[in-house]
Amino acid sequence: MTTLVPERPRPGTPRPYRFPTVVRRSVAGGEVVAADLPGHPLAVATLLLDAGAGRESLGTEGVAEVLAKAIEEGTTARSAAEYAVALESLGTDLAVSVDWDSFSATVQVPVASLPAAVELVAEAVRRPRLDPGDVARVRDDEAESLRQHWANPGPRADAVLRADLFGAGARHGRPLSGDPLSVAGLAPEDVSGFHAAWCGTAGTLLVAGDLSRVDLDALAAVAFAGGTTPAFERGGPLPAERRTTRRIVLVDRPGSVQSTLRLGHTAPHRAHPDYVPMTLGAIVLGGAFTSRLNHLLREVRGYTYGIRAEYGLSRRFGRFVVSAGVQTAVTAAALVDAVGEIARTQETGVTEPELAVARDWRAGQLSVGLQTPRAYASALSTLVVHDLPDDYHARLRESLLAATVEEVSAATAAHLTAEGITLVVEGDAAAIRADLEATGLGEVVDAAV
Repeated sequence: MTTLVPERPRPGTPRPYRFPTVVRRSVAGGEVVAADLPGHPLAVATLLLDAGAGRESLGTEGVAEVLAKAIEEGTTARSAAEYAVALESLGTDLAVSVDWDSFSATVQVPVASLPAAVELVAEAVRRPRLDPGDVARVRDDEAESLRQHWANPGPRADAVLRADLFGAGARHGRPLSGDPLSVAGLAPEDVSGFHAAWCGTAGTLLVAGDLSRVDLDALAAVAFAGGTTPAFERGGPLPAERRTTRRIVLVDRPGSVQSTLRLGHTAPHRAHPDYVPMTLGAIVLGGAFTSRLNHLLREVRGYTYGIRAEYGLSRRFGRFVVSAGVQTAVTAAALVDAVGEIARTQETGVTEPELAVARDWRAGQLSVGLQTPRAYASALSTLVVHDLPDDYHARLRESLLAATVEEVSAATAAHLTAEGITLVVEGDAAAIRADLEATGLGEVVDAAV
């Protein structure tokens, strides 16, 4: 028999992993953090401000996200159409994003166009028009988008879990982007007020590109112009308080043919010394297709198309979350199996074969992920937001590959808990309540939504 490929191709020698030297300098009241990419034709610049969702006041959840979408609706110097044409003339767009810790505006252009692009970033962020009519339209669009999103399984369960872990009286106990009601209730003055209160600092300019062709001081002077407010107090990490008892929170979705599971507990902040070993333990448990949870609930039981476990970590707080959708009839059984795997991993740790897969997969992600100026700029943002050392990314791959079974098992035992986990189930309460109560996993209570 003739075959076209007589022998399976062998993998090539991995390319060396190298993170560029980080350049820092203070200019015009702000800080420039840059990575040199010699010879690269494109460059990325990001203006990073300490104006994330964590700065929002209760009752205005989602205001930073609305601001992010509204700043391209024209500036004090140009209409929305004129601003769009200016961006297009440089072959770029403005990517604005909000997370718990920061508000960022990013452009990617040929290196020669970087000064003009940074001027446009500064114009949008420092001097947005924020016409009340435009802001109201953006707000309404965002509220409608959230209403459609919240009609799907999952967002309510996520919100219920977050409120249970952190308390609805804390900003991080509510959804990152707000909910349909909080966003719909925003006034244009809330958006302009948030901008005035939190976007007046110089901030940080992140640059990734061929620095031999870039005048960082000149870029910073443009980016920081108009940033006159002193930097804000950032605050330290919040305590990751652990509970000692489980409970099941039931979110009723009448007639649902499946149940959405969100299992979680509080976790340390992103810069915690155990970040590497505890996240490797999460990969073994539920972070990859070969994980324990996915193998048991998908491959062995056939309860779900997939289940995932991961840490979501910000600058001041974090949480561990398991997410899955399962058939209604097996909701209770799936919950029992998931808690059992979490308990087993907490108590017995990981094995060397499992850890080897997790190490190689996570380390490989670094080599694959850090290929573009945008990826390097994002990595620089991690350094700034979480106060990590400049050589952090240069050492990260080595740290991942050097992690031992003992280290990962110890971190898993320290930061994972099956006893104090909250089990949120969004599904048909009439069909699943009795089975959930029969599991003995914990008290079954109705969600207050």
